[in-house]
Amino acid sequence: MISIEDVTVAHGGFVLLDSINFHISEQDKIGLVGKNGAGKSTILKMICGLQTPTSGRIDKPRDISIGYLPQIMEHNRGRTVLEEAMTAFEESTVLEREMEAVSAEIAERTDYESQEYADLIERMSNLSDRLALSHSEPPEVQARRTLLGLGFLDEELSRNTETFSQGWNMRIELAKILLRQPQVLLLDEPTNHLDIESIEWLESYLAGRRCSIVLVSHDRKFLDTVTNRTVEVMLGRIHDYKVPYSQYLELRKERLAQQTAAYENQQKMIQKTEEFIAAFRYKPTKSNQVQSRIKALEKLERVEIDETDNVTLTVKFPPAPRSGDVVFKGVDLTVGYPQKVVFRNADIEIKRGEKVALVGRNGEGKTTLMRVIADELEPFSGEARTGHNVSMGYYAQNQEDVLDKKETVFSTLDRIAVGDVRTKLRDILAQFLFRGEDIDKRVSVLSGGERARLGMAKLMLQEHNLLALDEPTNHMDIKSKDILKQALKAFDGTLIVVSHDRDFLDGLVDKIYEFKDGHVREHLGGVADFLAARRLETLQELERSAAKAPVQPEKPAGPAPQKMSYAESREKTKEDRKKKNRISFLEHEIEKQEARMKAIEKILEAPGVGDDIMELTREYLECKRDLDAKTDEWGTLID
Repeated sequence: MISIEDVTVAHGGFVLLDSINFHISEQDKIGLVGKNGAGKSTILKMICGLQTPTSGRIDKPRDISIGYLPQIMEHNRGRTVLEEAMTAFEESTVLEREMEAVSAEIAERTDYESQEYADLIERMSNLSDRLALSHSEPPEVQARRTLLGLGFLDEELSRNTETFSQGWNMRIELAKILLRQPQVLLLDEPTNHLDIESIEWLESYLAGRRCSIVLVSHDRKFLDTVTNRTVEVMLGRIHDYKVPYSQYLELRKERLAQQTAAYENQQKMIQKTEEFIAAFRYKPTKSNQVQSRIKALEKLERVEIDETDNVTLTVKFPPAPRSGDVVFKGVDLTVGYPQKVVFRNADIEIKRGEKVALVGRNGEGKTTLMRVIADELEPFSGEARTGHNVSMGYYAQNQEDVLDKKETVFSTLDRIAVGDVRTKLRDILAQFLFRGEDIDKRVSVLSGGERARLGMAKLMLQEHNLLALDEPTNHMDIKSKDILKQALKAFDGTLIVVSHDRDFLDGLVDKIYEFKDGHVREHLGGVADFLAARRLETLQELERSAAKAPVQPEKPAGPAPQKMSYAESREKTKEDRKKKNRISFLEHEIEKQEARMKAIEKILEAPGVGDDIMELTREYLECKRDLDAKTDEWGTLID
């Protein structure tokens, strides 16, 4: 469907991507992974036409629909949340007009064997499919369900978009993209501003969508749930694996081990051959053997080991000075701002050495509590007390607002460092991958990941016994997150972390405070226990709602249902068996049609001299129609 062919991207003398090739087929769900700055976002921009490669090309159908969610975007103002989401359906009107125009052109043409006619038929089929999807239920119903799934409350849908933060406006843009139901979804770190429940909803939605997805994410569990293929971008090249992220890691490890073993064996063989040549080069009786081995070495295809980028963070927090047993205690806290109370009557106690996560929807008070602990905000009522000898190191969520854009990387640390640590600034920056000329970069030109690393480096300048980290892993690649997680597990002080990254929290924290509906609840245990309890609680809430539903008026009493006779029971069993056989048959046929369509796609990518493109296109459209019909029938049978 979309082909990236020999694409190179270079900036001056630096080559970001070097002759990369890969193909995106229908219903491929690709996780695009690699370190920050490897070129992942650049690939997405080139696919949707926002950036042009230095050389090479990207081939895609002229009429393909692409939905692109960038990391940073402009947001519209002046509409309510629901009104803004409903603009996604403006495309349906355009599609209907285009469908009418294509139908009129087909009716007038008589060149049934031409490629142009086949293109029109395929165009009409695609338009028909997209309109059928968009008209499956009323637009407002679709918009409300999507917005609620992404974390909005029903009463928030009538608020204007400008009253929400950038993170919430990103959710509105994501909702609009999902509602348009494009054939290809390009999502650049979509989970950065989502809470755990919204991430789980988006996972479920994307896993069930029948479309192509190319996804950049640093959330390991999200990638494992949504994707079926992993494309790794490393040192300008790509490595393509037809498996989700965790399996890719295993296969990559196996491949490198096999390459290393093969390389070492070949090197031993080459050494022995060269030793033989050197020993017998001038002996006439061995001249034929020597010449034969010289030629064999010249023809030998040398085994190469894939080049890997092994530069990593080396984070190790300084030892924590001892604090009192209770690091922070809040009794009956009511906290907020002049225009709004954020949470009420909260009891919170964090003891020395505990590792605590604050979770919940954005705007429920997690960062607000951090400000109370840091003594930046006074509660409306209740008591907030920091323990004896507590030294707090605070990492704010939005480093772009905290860091001075005019400063350089080095001067950012140099300005606040005191004492002996000033002599170690270059070493500290090197631990966070700022080396050589990097330390002279201005903060204004740093990427999101680089700013996150610089903000974390600032925490190393003093010995803290309480680390308060607000979304520390946003913009960090998976490898860096793993290293930070291990450093925090080894940290001998107290940790309070705000994060929506389940994989990062899993095994790191031992207590959770959940912020929800203006209240704070304590959960003992890790994030897996918390999520299991929340799913069970959600189920119980649904059951309670069902129990409160109004009782339907009783139907007039009629004759009691008769017990099924033997003949009827036998007939039902027979019908069930027929249904089961039909489902099995349909699944086999669907698999067969999908395989045939992929085979045709492969031929059409590079047709040979004897390939009849017209006939192949016609067969492809027939397969697609048959596949859609069988898929619909299968869906009705399993309901």
